[in-house]
Amino acid sequence: MYETRQFRKGLKLELDGVPFQIVDFQHISPGKGSAFTRTKLRNLLNQNVIERTFKSGDKVSKADVVQREMQFLYKDSDGAHFMDTTSYEQIILNDTLLGTEAGYLKENITCGVLLYNDRPIGLELPTFVELKVVTTDPGFRGDTVSGGGKPAKVESGATIMVPFHINEGDVIKVDTRDGSYAEKVNR
Repeated sequence: MYETRQFRKGLKLELDGVPFQIVDFQHISPGKGSAFTRTKLRNLLNQNVIERTFKSGDKVSKADVVQREMQFLYKDSDGAHFMDTTSYEQIILNDTLLGTEAGYLKENITCGVLLYNDRPIGLELPTFVELKVVTTDPGFRGDTVSGGGKPAKVESGATIMVPFHINEGDVIKVDTRDGSYAEKVNR
């Protein structure tokens, strides 16, 4: 059981038999009355976000969510195929479970697959992944005054805004939390 004082972003809890993850929270102590915690919770089964208020000291049960390390093998019409790195058991995640994370999947990458009651419900990628730039416009000398960027398509299929000095064939590090360019990888 979790108390409201233990709330933090990313904490997984269960309400009414459904697993939720805390997206945002705020402890509020009004001048009159008792303290409370206002939270934004994401349903891990359908990705809907709800708001819920808890009184100070309320207890909430832990969600039976397990994260297993799995290796991404390949993607086909059925979905993305993953293999458990310890038992070699394979599972398939469909596109709705993958969400935006599908754009950062690269063969043989190890990531965490979230299971709720032994049923896959989501995917947790590493914070940074290294991807090769497949197509992008050439950069022009002296075009750095604006400080902007240009779109680049990477090997996994995602399009990422990169600085002007990035060329086709370069390997870049991408932050999977927000899909932003982090740095160029020297090889």
